[in-house]
Amino acid sequence: MKTILVVGIGTGSPEHITVAAIAALNQADVLFIPDKGASKADLADVRRTIIARFVTSNARHLSYAVPRRKAAEPDYGRGVDDWHGVLADVFSGLIDQVPDGGAGAFLVWGDPGLYDSTLRILERVETPIEVLVVPGITAVQALTAAHGIALNRIGEPVLITTGRQLGAVETDTVVMLDGQLAFLQADPELEIFWGLTSAPRTSC
Repeated sequence: MKTILVVGIGTGSPEHITVAAIAALNQADVLFIPDKGASKADLADVRRTIIARFVTSNARHLSYAVPRRKAAEPDYGRGVDDWHGVLADVFSGLIDQVPDGGAGAFLVWGDPGLYDSTLRILERVETPIEVLVVPGITAVQALTAAHGIALNRIGEPVLITTGRQLGAVETDTVVMLDGQLAFLQADPELEIFWGLTSAPRTSC
């Protein structure tokens, strides 16, 4: 059976790569590098920089085009589901390039378990695979560290959402995937800690 490694690579800084992530990348026979077009070429370049710095094996580097989600679809959930279906087909083709008994690796921004769809897409792949996840440093961790703050107040909850769902803030909130800077429209009385990395903009 083929193994697919889903490796968290932090928020764009090679310094965020964990020892476990480095070990996982060096176990892979094929490293998958997404290509989102010229406007986001820096995202692929960061992955290549990480590979050049930390991977000492002879793994094959395989770039693939990432199809665009149909933004015109009025039903956001349906649009994302359709997009994931298309990506599952793309992933199936990538997995075909992994030798039998070998391993392929996806380099995922931040942590694969927080606002990333790689794991959901792999669940839709029909090829029998074993999926192993290596956690990474999230934008949330990088942001709180940069500002020298604790994420939560004592005994209080924290909401993690996206700019699309920001709305009225009623508790301490982490806003992720906020490419439109929706937090600028929030209550001006809010205390906002903002950060920008090579990954999508994040604020809390």
